[in-house]
Amino acid sequence: MNKQTVLITGANKGIGLETARQLAKAGYHIFLGSRDKDNGDRAVEQLKTEGFNDVELLLIDVTSESSVQQAHDDLIKRVDKLDVLINNAGIPGAFPQTPSNADDETLHNVFEVNFFGPIRTVRIFIDLLKKAENPRIVNVTSDLGSLTLHNDPNWEHYHFKSAAYGPSKTALNAYTVALAAELKDSFKVNAVNPGYTNTEFNHNQGPKPVEDGAAPIVAYAMLDKDGPTGKYISDYGETPW
Repeated sequence: MNKQTVLITGANKGIGLETARQLAKAGYHIFLGSRDKDNGDRAVEQLKTEGFNDVELLLIDVTSESSVQQAHDDLIKRVDKLDVLINNAGIPGAFPQTPSNADDETLHNVFEVNFFGPIRTVRIFIDLLKKAENPRIVNVTSDLGSLTLHNDPNWEHYHFKSAAYGPSKTALNAYTVALAAELKDSFKVNAVNPGYTNTEFNHNQGPKPVEDGAAPIVAYAMLDKDGPTGKYISDYGETPW
């Protein structure tokens, strides 16, 4: 396969699906990651009806070691390398998430998807990524993971604090820094914030169109060899850690 290949986790809807659409339009071969086959099949069919034929479903549940390993084993039967991994799968968790009394179940569920999921996926797929000429990893984060912004009373989301979701993205940001440093000689690894986007994830409350939310993710998925690594990025530029 001569086309650039990309795996997007949690891509059957929302920002993940729009990211798949934009990268397909840019000529990438898409492996649309979904933990549910029916939902994944519908998403693939939707893109194909729009004229994007280089799209395949890859079943993957990032909370399950065996599922991620099976997805890897399925993928190596189809390609000999993976150019881009976009760790998009994420959950907000049950609300409210009051820091003083958040329950263990919510904390564990959110961190399992948002933090351990990307780490697990990188660990299992890194062999395929290393075979690419210019491998890129995009960890989809949030400005709610910024400790600097959370301490700024003038920030528009200053009053929104969470025990699970925000901290899971802070942890993901920290992992991104460590991973980028380890792989600095050959990989581009960045944390990208789509912003408050209108999707089911936030009950369609976000003011930003999904096309705009996906745009910075797509841009960092398409970095060339001279692109930045180890950055925390939003559509307005670098986000403070």
